[in-house]
Amino acid sequence: MANAHMDAPTGTEKHPTEALQALSLLQQWLGDALIAVYLHGSAVTEGLRTRSDVDVFAVVDEAITASARAGLTGDLLAISGHYPFDKEGRRPLEVVIFQRPDLTCMPYPARVEFVYGEWLREALEQGAVLEAEASPEYTLLLAQAREEAIPLIGPKAAELVPEVPHSTICRAIGDLLPELLRSLKGDERNVLLTLARMWLTVRTGHFVSKNAAANWALAQLSGDAAAVVAIARDAYLGNGDDDLHLRRTQVWHAAQGIKERILTALRELK
Repeated sequence: MANAHMDAPTGTEKHPTEALQALSLLQQWLGDALIAVYLHGSAVTEGLRTRSDVDVFAVVDEAITASARAGLTGDLLAISGHYPFDKEGRRPLEVVIFQRPDLTCMPYPARVEFVYGEWLREALEQGAVLEAEASPEYTLLLAQAREEAIPLIGPKAAELVPEVPHSTICRAIGDLLPELLRSLKGDERNVLLTLARMWLTVRTGHFVSKNAAANWALAQLSGDAAAVVAIARDAYLGNGDDDLHLRRTQVWHAAQGIKERILTALRELK
């Protein structure tokens, strides 16, 4: 295997600064164990929005040592933008690392070797050590990233990530629904748009952007449900104010309605 640190990303002028900084840190701390690093998410699909994360995932061929885990975590804390506002104008990073053997056998739910995100900052700054974990969320991440990810180093994502069957994607969506709905209060916009994406994916088998999913859902919704989804979409696009926290009853009913449509679609697939 060629040394990962000897390979240079192509088209770097197109990549967010935070992604290239994360790549450098991954090469520094993981060395020859690093097989590939990918940029995915909104940076490679619809374009980064005002509060978009920069999403990176990597593949290694062995477990990450405790010292590399601690060093990488500390350095990511130093370069990742704070959410929702970073005084230096940096974007938040989300960095997920998979072991190649886990991708080869593709357990359900998918297992990650390492994850970093701004929602973990407080715990990490207090000394938390995050270990490998498994979640249906990572199954969906892999299914979507396989289609859209751009390699910063390494082969195309489809060469390392097996195709995830639609039945497994639907299973992951169903398993994630309760957790997603529990986070509705305080995260109304993201939850509504994520529900729209889940609904579209179950029905069509495709992954699309949040605003595209909202447009698809709006064609099938009416009344308050359509109104709050439109607010969420417009705020996500930077075209309006997000006052969904003031519309909690309407938001709750809309979320429950979309959830029921998702569950109906899942039942129809069985």
